[in-house]
Amino acid sequence: MLDTKAQATDHLRAPDWYKSATRWTQLTLAEDDPIKYDPAFWIDVFKRTRSNATCLSAGGYVAYYPSKVPLHYVSKFLGDSDPFGDLVTGARQLGMHVMARVDPHAIHQDAADAHPEWIAVDKQGNKRRHWAFPDVWVTCAYSDYNFKFMPEVLKEITTSYDIDAIFANRWQGHGVCYCDSCKTNFRAASGHELPMDQSLENPAWLAWTAWRRNVLSRLVVEWDEVMKAIKPHTSFIPNMGSVSLTEFDLDIIEKYCPFLCVDDQGRRGTEPVWMSGRNGKRMRATFRDRPAILITSIGPEEEYRWKDSVTTGPEIQAWMDDGTTQGLLPWFTKFNGVVPDTRWVQPVADSFGLHADLEPVLKGMTPTAEIAILDPATTLRHHGQDTRRAAEADDLGFYMALIEAKLPFEMVSDQAMTPAMLDRFKVIILANSTCLSDAQVKALEDYVARGGSVVAAHESSTRTEANKPRNAIALGKLLGVTMTKPARGPVKNTYVAINGDHPISKGFEGANRIMGGTKLLAVDTVADAQHPFLFVPDFPDLPMEEVYPREDPKGAAVVTREHASGGRTVYIPWNIGGILWEVMAGDHSRLIGNAVRWALNRRPQVEISGLSVLDLSVREDRTGLAVVLNNLSNPMMMKGPIREVYPAGRQEVSIAIPSGKSFGGAELLVAGGEAQASVADGRVTVVVPSISTIEVVYVTWA
Repeated sequence: MLDTKAQATDHLRAPDWYKSATRWTQLTLAEDDPIKYDPAFWIDVFKRTRSNATCLSAGGYVAYYPSKVPLHYVSKFLGDSDPFGDLVTGARQLGMHVMARVDPHAIHQDAADAHPEWIAVDKQGNKRRHWAFPDVWVTCAYSDYNFKFMPEVLKEITTSYDIDAIFANRWQGHGVCYCDSCKTNFRAASGHELPMDQSLENPAWLAWTAWRRNVLSRLVVEWDEVMKAIKPHTSFIPNMGSVSLTEFDLDIIEKYCPFLCVDDQGRRGTEPVWMSGRNGKRMRATFRDRPAILITSIGPEEEYRWKDSVTTGPEIQAWMDDGTTQGLLPWFTKFNGVVPDTRWVQPVADSFGLHADLEPVLKGMTPTAEIAILDPATTLRHHGQDTRRAAEADDLGFYMALIEAKLPFEMVSDQAMTPAMLDRFKVIILANSTCLSDAQVKALEDYVARGGSVVAAHESSTRTEANKPRNAIALGKLLGVTMTKPARGPVKNTYVAINGDHPISKGFEGANRIMGGTKLLAVDTVADAQHPFLFVPDFPDLPMEEVYPREDPKGAAVVTREHASGGRTVYIPWNIGGILWEVMAGDHSRLIGNAVRWALNRRPQVEISGLSVLDLSVREDRTGLAVVLNNLSNPMMMKGPIREVYPAGRQEVSIAIPSGKSFGGAELLVAGGEAQASVADGRVTVVVPSISTIEVVYVTWA
């Protein structure tokens, strides 16, 4: 019934409808669901999870409504039914927002026969059959399939159903396509032939990433305009991974994407739980006030693709709850409307319920922190899928060190380094921002001149924004260093020696040297720089009888400066973040924590004491401050799935009382009730007896 429409209240169709879409249920249908699934079960799930929005399979690869668009494949099990329309009606009757899901990444044989130019081509010139289901074909995302065929599908869905948005999955393509159209269009735009590898030294590859970014940004605009011409309040919402903000023109996202969807559905391999919330910080790093949603799968997310299975309840909740901690709105996705295993329902309902209970207090508060990691979008946008995670290793190491140090922090994108954005923080960390423009370098220099502090490491600023080697450290004048030799390595058996008494070398008592890195730069320093650590010159790691240093320590391994503005800088000319992420040595984590605390040059606004691993978030408004404590203390924190929750014991949260304010009261929002609190020396200390998964310390000012 193509004319299916449900009565919608005014707020459901308002231009800012998305502001009240804060908990999402996604149902991704299998082709045989129209004759097998139970729609009443899903309506009940909407209610149990307190969902106020839903994303439902509509079309693209398979249509779940009686489509009339030529070559739009309709489920062979549809018959006279309209499962998409029925679910839209049911959701609208519950007062929910509705987003239609399309997937344009593959086509069936009839479409391939009619339009072979829609099929992606590999570098050997072969048309690409689907890697998992060879009966169908992979589409070229940059072809008329996306620019002419799919707009007709979007028009039909927007016209025929009472929806607020259309969400596209796998719409960005799957790497370089070597079809004739791509060859011609790319050559005309760039002057290059299509790249045959993803080397950052290949100008054709760098040109292709820019060309792809331009094409996909144009696609977002065109699909959005198609929908708005029919219903002005609707939007096209592109699915995004955790790094997608590096892949699109930011002015396009600013104008056309009222909210952001992060498709990072769960942990893989040895990822830590906090990778979930990191997505929220990355989104805020560029778009501070834009709602962002975390898509979580109820199944395992390993490479073997058990897509119709269920992981443990505590694992589902841990991923969702860490997203909630960092301000991401919860969204769960279930593949296949038939539900042979219902063990996921209650854990999802519990996490959604926790979000709903905390929402009235936290929704109006602003995330805040004194420390920020610079998200190196200018560097990462040059990388493809094969190299991007390795390129993030330094950032992940610094991220982990700050969590272990219990230092609240945010992220800020190097694409958003306005003075106002930077000045929100006391310390900016460059874990390995290799590619920076002269303007970005100047922005950081000006930030320190205004009193800010910078901690930088490894090859930060050694290349231009176009990935051209500078053969120098562009931030060298600020950091007080001159590069004498570029990074070498990987090297083994390296050490850095403690050099004198400095706050950065505290906590290493009993040692006169610690492990070094595997990729090392050599630098000279200015006269006013200090060197809390020096490099130990290389010596053999075999034969064992030869494992001893031949020379005394020399050459700065950590460089600190105090600036006239009151700002401080720290430079670590080796891959401390990357090697921490790989080896996880406690000394490296301590050194990073010490460097950041020294650069902060004051007692942190929020301090946490207690045996625990916590992901922290601080939010505030004019009336108070909330500290979200997410308990990650679990033997499976670095390797899922989590089997059960291990409560953290007593924690004490010390908060600086703002100038001109006085303590009013403290509550524990999850446990409920007034919290034990004491005031001394301009700070309030709140006792948290224990934490199961999440606790929120909410302090109000008198």
